[in-house]
Amino acid sequence: MIKKPSRNQLRQNKHKRVRRRVIGTGEIPRLCVYKSLNHIYAQIIDDEKGVTLAAASTLDKELSDLPSKNNIEAAKEVGSRIAAKAQEKGITTVVFDRSGYKYHGRVAALADAAREKGLQF
Repeated sequence: MIKKPSRNQLRQNKHKRVRRRVIGTGEIPRLCVYKSLNHIYAQIIDDEKGVTLAAASTLDKELSDLPSKNNIEAAKEVGSRIAAKAQEKGITTVVFDRSGYKYHGRVAALADAAREKGLQF
């Protein structure tokens, strides 16, 4: 009997296919999103150097007063925080990497909040 791949394995395969094309450079880094059951994370990455330029998540101390860390409101806060950190570093344009997730719900909320704060992608 053939074992059906899990939903997470399908997402990871999709992410690998997308990562062949989506590459962050020094001028236009990659905004990568990861969501777990309890938190959401965002990183701005320069893939040429292999360096994380900025990061934000619901685990940050500034976001500790949120009532829930895994809803759309928390994703909006993370999106605005990552955009603010990027602008502090002089980053205005990024390539959005949704990591194989659908552009819906928390991922879309994070992206929209980052766009509202001035990031372009």
